[in-house]
This record gives sequence, structure tokens and C-alpha cells, in this order.
Amino acid sequence: MAAKIRLQRHGSKKRPFYFIVVADARSPRDGKFIQKLGTYNPLTIPATIELDRQKALEWLNKGATPTDTVRRILSYKGVLYLKHLLRGVKLGLFDEAAAMQKFTTWSAEHDVHVKKRQAKAIEERKTKRRAAGPQKVASARPAETPAPKADAEPSAE
Repeated sequence: MAAKIRLQRHGSKKRPFYFIVVADARSPRDGKFIQKLGTYNPLTIPATIELDRQKALEWLNKGATPTDTVRRILSYKGVLYLKHLLRGVKLGLFDEAAAMQKFTTWSAEHDVHVKKRQAKAIEERKTKRRAAGPQKVASARPAETPAPKADAEPSAE
């Protein structure tokens, strides 16, 4: 049985939300799955990803193949890097403490980078709202039309 780590779509039309699952390669996209590993929400900036690293690492070590999108998610969360480091431990290139030190260093740098991206996205949203704010207020006012001029004096004919 070939296991795949893939996305299972939920959410309404044009509002996607995904579960990251391990499923048999023959089962349908939204069908039966073996285990749920986390969630992925692409609508937030940056995308919100909740993932159980240990379960994902176990399934990768068992031979489960991730799809392209899930591979990018696992890379973003550091699971593939952790697998790479643990393979180095298994080959005797360095000990497990050094591998965990490398991973925690990478994780801290990655978290700082993500926080910067979130702050930048929030700031961009604020500037867009500020720029769009006065235009919406101006267009909400009705256009001033000059009042029709009435003759002040009736004609004396």
C-alpha cells in the first residue's frame, strides 16, 4: 500500500481550507484517510499552517510520499530539514545533540523571518486602508447640484 501525505479540501466555494492527511494513494482526494497531521489555511497572509512535526516525520520515515504542495509545507515547517539532520546522525556525521542544536537555530531564525513577513503584511493592509479611506468618504457624499434659479420678481405684463 502506497501512502501519500496530501491535502484534503474543506471549506466553502472559493474559501478553501485544507487538512493535511496521510492517505492511501488510491483513495479519492476528500475520501478515506489514515491519519490527520494538521491543517492549512491559504487565505491568511502568510498562510496559517498547523502541523504535528513528529507524526509527519514518522510517516516520512515509513516511506510516505508528500505531494508537491505538502512538500513545500513540510519544508516551510522544517520537517524535511529535520529528516535531513536525523539522516546525518544515522550516518554518523554528527551526534543528535548537534542536530537538534542546528534545528533550533534554524527554527529561531525562521520564526523571526515569519514575524517580519506578518508585520509587513499588516502594515501594507493598513496603508491600503488609509489610502482608500478618504476616497470612499468623498464618493459617499451626493454630488452637489445647483438649485434651480427662481425669478425673484414676477413679470408685470
